[in-house]
Amino acid sequence: MRVPLPWLREYCDPPLDARAIEERLTMTGTKVEAIHHHGVASTEGFLVGRVLTAEQHPDADRLKVCAVDLGEAEPAQIVCGAPNVAAGQTVAVARPGAVMPDGTKLKQAKLRGVASEGMILSESELEIGSGGEGIIVLDEMILDAELAPGTPLADVLPIAMDVIELEITPNRPDCLGIYGVARELHAATGAPLAPAPWADDPGSAGPLAGADVVVECPELCPRFTARVLEDVTIAPSPPWLKARLTAAGQRPINNVVDITNYAMLLSGQPLHAFDLDRVAGARLTVRRAGDGEQVQTLDGQTRTLDSEMVVIEDSEGPTSIAGVMGGARSEVQPDTKRVLLEVASWNGPNIHRTSWALGLRSEASGRFEKGLQPEQCLHAQAIATRLMEKLCGASVAAGTIDIGPEPPAPAVIGLREARVRAILGVDVSAERQTEILAALDFSSIQTPEGLEVSVPPLRREDVTREVDLIEEVARIDGLERLPATLPARRGAAGKLTHAQRLRRAAEDALVGCGLHEIVGWSFTEPALLDRLRLPSDHEMRQVVVVENPLSDGQSIMRPTLLGSLLDAARQNVTRNGPDVAIFESGTVYRRKDGPLAGEHHALGALLTGALAPRSWRGETVQVDFFAAKALLGALLERFHLDWSVRPGSWPFLHPGRSAEVLVNSRGADPVRVGFLGELHPLVADSWGLERTAAFAVDLGKLAAAAEPVVSFAPFGSFPALRQDLAVTLPVSVPAAAVIERVRAKAGKSLERVEIFDVYSGTQVGEGRRSLALALTFRTLERTLTDEDIAPVREKIVAALAEIGGELRG
Repeated sequence: MRVPLPWLREYCDPPLDARAIEERLTMTGTKVEAIHHHGVASTEGFLVGRVLTAEQHPDADRLKVCAVDLGEAEPAQIVCGAPNVAAGQTVAVARPGAVMPDGTKLKQAKLRGVASEGMILSESELEIGSGGEGIIVLDEMILDAELAPGTPLADVLPIAMDVIELEITPNRPDCLGIYGVARELHAATGAPLAPAPWADDPGSAGPLAGADVVVECPELCPRFTARVLEDVTIAPSPPWLKARLTAAGQRPINNVVDITNYAMLLSGQPLHAFDLDRVAGARLTVRRAGDGEQVQTLDGQTRTLDSEMVVIEDSEGPTSIAGVMGGARSEVQPDTKRVLLEVASWNGPNIHRTSWALGLRSEASGRFEKGLQPEQCLHAQAIATRLMEKLCGASVAAGTIDIGPEPPAPAVIGLREARVRAILGVDVSAERQTEILAALDFSSIQTPEGLEVSVPPLRREDVTREVDLIEEVARIDGLERLPATLPARRGAAGKLTHAQRLRRAAEDALVGCGLHEIVGWSFTEPALLDRLRLPSDHEMRQVVVVENPLSDGQSIMRPTLLGSLLDAARQNVTRNGPDVAIFESGTVYRRKDGPLAGEHHALGALLTGALAPRSWRGETVQVDFFAAKALLGALLERFHLDWSVRPGSWPFLHPGRSAEVLVNSRGADPVRVGFLGELHPLVADSWGLERTAAFAVDLGKLAAAAEPVVSFAPFGSFPALRQDLAVTLPVSVPAAAVIERVRAKAGKSLERVEIFDVYSGTQVGEGRRSLALALTFRTLERTLTDEDIAPVREKIVAALAEIGGELRG
């Protein structure tokens, strides 16, 4: 929300500059996003001038050479191309040296051979309106200011102002109006607050002749008010109004439309002006739309509605979409004479749904969806009615249509002084609390325990509990002044859980291996499932669908980390970073029975490109299955887990280079905790990648399998005995199965088994290969001999024979 500072100062004017106001507002909870300067950078060089003569340029049909009195000894000669420039006009002039809003510094110039000593200005060139191609004619626009030639232009036109841009949180719709921000500034600085701009209401209550309103869905329209203004003259708005609207981000149109926008910006409550003579039957009905019903809105688009939306119609059909945008059929036209001014309150969630469903967001919908209060309707009516009288020459018809129940009585909340002290850790006197709350429009009376506070209507949805009042006191009294104290604790000691410690250690382990961490979105697109080649019955297809997604690309919760890892890898590869080693630690989601989704914390890693930079020793090794397996081993062995892999199949992995990861969970059967492998070439190509390897594991299952406390055994003092074994097996037998058999038969004396050589060739026969095993034996009691190991060796050879193994040599 953009707030022109001169407009804000009209209601609260502390002796502070823009930066100091920014600090006070931000420190009290009304965050200032930025401070902008609107209009000219410096008012120097901008003057009021009077056109003495306007002669045709000798060499240009569209230019005139003007003699302009600027209060100096001699008139200035200025070449002007505006079609409406004429002798006798009082105009806005920029002299050479003046800096325009776009940063251009004017210089004395020649236009078609004729010297020009400045520039006669239009509204758009000063950023005080759109103004078309014509120049500003001050004596037609300004009737109550001194317009003598040479008068500084800033004295008669708002050509420069600071604008503060606010981020208004959804719980504070009262600050969506200038006066609401002024109240915050008043409370934050103690500067006087001017009376509310709606305090003087020229309208009257009672029946309204000449128009009628029926509300058929009061649950969606808590209040509907309307007034009739007659003898309206449609004309451009005065410069001060145009300048304020332009600085606030609005486009001036005409005086009636500008007044509705001005009243909305001042009060926070949107309004809409109907041309009463174009309202068929002079009767408006508020009702739910029919499914498929259509209405043409002010932007010229035809919108198709449904039964959850609300329309305002006359006897010929819908004229506007309630709370979102008016209709084209009854909008104010240049010949409008009678205006029906509608100010209504709408159900916030319903307006939000309507705006989202239609893809139509407006200033009005953005305010209504945050929950405006019914009392604000007459605030805006009062402001707009007074301006319509002043700027449009309108006369106000007697009476006001006001449909809706009486607003609820203000809520009364007790505020205990002891509770304030307990929450904030400091004493804030009852007198200071009363002062702060009064500045924010709360009324209070003193009680033995503290205060009884009445909540103002505009804060009824935000302040509902005692702690909310304490927050109001704290933020205005100064959150920065609160002491830094620890909360009261009863013997609790802060520490990480076993799962949290394991998660951090796992992340540190991968960083130590040279990987970089990424953070991806928890939302993803449904197309990811097809890109990963997942069949319709795959477990990863059990996705959680977002009911109200921000976009189609974020409409489901991710079932795997692989999507964000692949996206990050593609980003790097397409930006000349072909060697990628990344990991992500995050939550993945699956649909399950019941109201809650299934989720677990996963850890995934992805490698593509070379394992190390190229060097003088030759070509580098590219990533493959075994590189990812080594990385996974470094991770799992960090937690002293007994793990293994066995062939597995996933649609997104290479059929011959994939495996499932198993861990032995404290003596129980092995548990599958994830996958490992090279990506299927079609999947890798879908992301523009070449050979790529990845793994992902469930950290929750790892935490369940890992011992919370690691036990260390003493090193043996007796030497180890190594035995090498070469065995031929069918190539279909995985090495993991060989190692598993060896461990099962070797007993406790086997300390380690490793495969140190693989051979395939004619000597071992077609379809077979030779694995060379290094077996290390050791006991804590004595030195082992060959005789001790011989029976164990025979058991191992016999076990391998069961899977087709033959001893070589």
